[in-house]
Amino acid sequence: MAYKKILIAVDSSEYSMKAAKKGLELAHQLGAKAALLFVIEKSKALGNVDAGITHEQALIVLKKEAEQTLDELAQMYNGNELLKFMPEGNPEEDILKTAQNWKADLLVLGTHGRTGLKHLLMGSVAERVMRHSNIPVMMVS
Repeated sequence: MAYKKILIAVDSSEYSMKAAKKGLELAHQLGAKAALLFVIEKSKALGNVDAGITHEQALIVLKKEAEQTLDELAQMYNGNELLKFMPEGNPEEDILKTAQNWKADLLVLGTHGRTGLKHLLMGSVAERVMRHSNIPVMMVS
C-alpha cells in the first residue's frame, strides 16, 4: 500500500523524536504528505499555588514547549507540505480523532518498549491507539 498521508504523533520524549524522524523520512521517500501531532494534556498543566503559578500559566508553558518541539521537528522535513496539530485533551482520543479527521492512512508513534508488570500497571498510549485504530500504526522504539 502506498501511503499518501502520514500522521506522526509526538511528545517531548526521546522515543517520539525517533518516531518523528522515521515518519518524516518515510513521508519523504514515498512523496506522502506528513503531519505532526502534539496533544497537550491539560491534566499535566498543574499550577503551583505556593510559587504563584496558575493552571492557565502552566498550560501556556506546555503549549510553548509543544510549539517548540513541533517547530524543531518541522525543520527536519524537506517536503512541500507539513501540517502541525496541537489539540488539548487526551492523547489516545485526540490521536485517533485527528487521524480520522485528516484522513491519514498511516499513524507513526514512538513507544517506550516497557514490558512486564511496569507495562501492565502503566499501560501505553501507543498500544491503546494501535488497538483502536482503523488504519495501520507504525510503532518506533
